[in-house]
Amino acid sequence: MSGDPTAVASRSKIEFAPEDDVPIRYMDRTREYYQALGFSPYRWAHFTDAPFTPLGKPLARARIGLITTAAPFQPEAGDQGPRAAYNAGAKFYTVYSASVDSKPDLRISHVGYDRTNTVPEDLGAYFPLARLHEAVASGRIGSLTPRFHGAPTNRSHRVTLETDASELLRRCQEDGADAVVLVPS
Repeated sequence: MSGDPTAVASRSKIEFAPEDDVPIRYMDRTREYYQALGFSPYRWAHFTDAPFTPLGKPLARARIGLITTAAPFQPEAGDQGPRAAYNAGAKFYTVYSASVDSKPDLRISHVGYDRTNTVPEDLGAYFPLARLHEAVASGRIGSLTPRFHGAPTNRSHRVTLETDASELLRRCQEDGADAVVLVPS
């Protein structure tokens, strides 16, 4: 960078946006939405601490699992194509598993995502199984677990913590995972 004093002066004139210039308050909107449906006030998952366990071996020798929130295609559930509108009918409510050697038909119409800037035609954008296979082939990671798993997005903390998370953990342990890549869609 040059020592041009005008460049330095122009950088020092950066100002904060006005106090009322804020992003969409999606947390407040979500809370109001659920209250309008008759639910008690929505409480966001927010923890004061997160457990961390260092990987016990080099990544090049580790067995890696994959968890996704993408849903298996359900022909009877309406439009689930790459540019489909939000489709709550395409949700799934129990953990599922499939072989990492399969070619799954997974979709994301059941979740709210940025439908303008996301590339839903590219399965790898929200389900990087092919990239994980490449990482194994290149020696970057040791191996994949025999199955990948689907985590439901039904927005219930209780069900997520008491049912889905424990089932996902059980399956990942059964598969011998050393670490897991969680890809929310």
